[in-house]
Amino acid sequence: MLRYFTVPVTAFQQNCSIVWCDQTLRAAVIDPGGDLSRLLAEVQRLSLNLEQIWLTHAHIDHAGGAGELAQRLNLPIIGPHPGDQFWIDGLPAQSAQFGFPPAQAFTPTRWLHDGDIVTLGNETVQVRHCPGHTPGHVVFHAPQIERAFVGDVLFAGSIGRTDFPQGNHQQLIDSITQRLWPMGDQTVFIPGHGPESTFGHERHSNPYVGGT
Repeated sequence: MLRYFTVPVTAFQQNCSIVWCDQTLRAAVIDPGGDLSRLLAEVQRLSLNLEQIWLTHAHIDHAGGAGELAQRLNLPIIGPHPGDQFWIDGLPAQSAQFGFPPAQAFTPTRWLHDGDIVTLGNETVQVRHCPGHTPGHVVFHAPQIERAFVGDVLFAGSIGRTDFPQGNHQQLIDSITQRLWPMGDQTVFIPGHGPESTFGHERHSNPYVGGT
């Protein structure tokens, strides 16, 4: 079974999730924005073998630690979609702008596209391209445990910002209604910030996309 543990990191309290196959203990970390020593301490506490870095998108609070972590442990960086290359290139500037530790630009080991599959031990996770917050944003969907790691596409009671470069409000709404809702009302999503919720709850009550 796929399991996960979420660790809020950076001053932005970004939800970084450690995910693993409980049969093999092979693990990935989703969106290591920073606080790498804390993340690695949790990996050690859980007795996991960290093998991959998965990125939903390349804003500093999600990707700021990815380059350093990849270099330190010789890990592949999986994702996001190529639409976020300009955000990756700008990570050093982003870190200076927001007062983060210096962040490295990098080239992902593997870019992700809509419909791709990522594998972790005996588990597979589906990839959906969900642009709007950023053009290259992806979501990781694990239907076997009815969970989705949605980055900054959707929050409990809110949606992602679209006022950043190449953000697009209509694209974001389309990503939510056309890519997330079909995953099922019962699916619990882990957002980039704040508490978990379900797609069903947000579909009925979220003021930005409720009733869609």
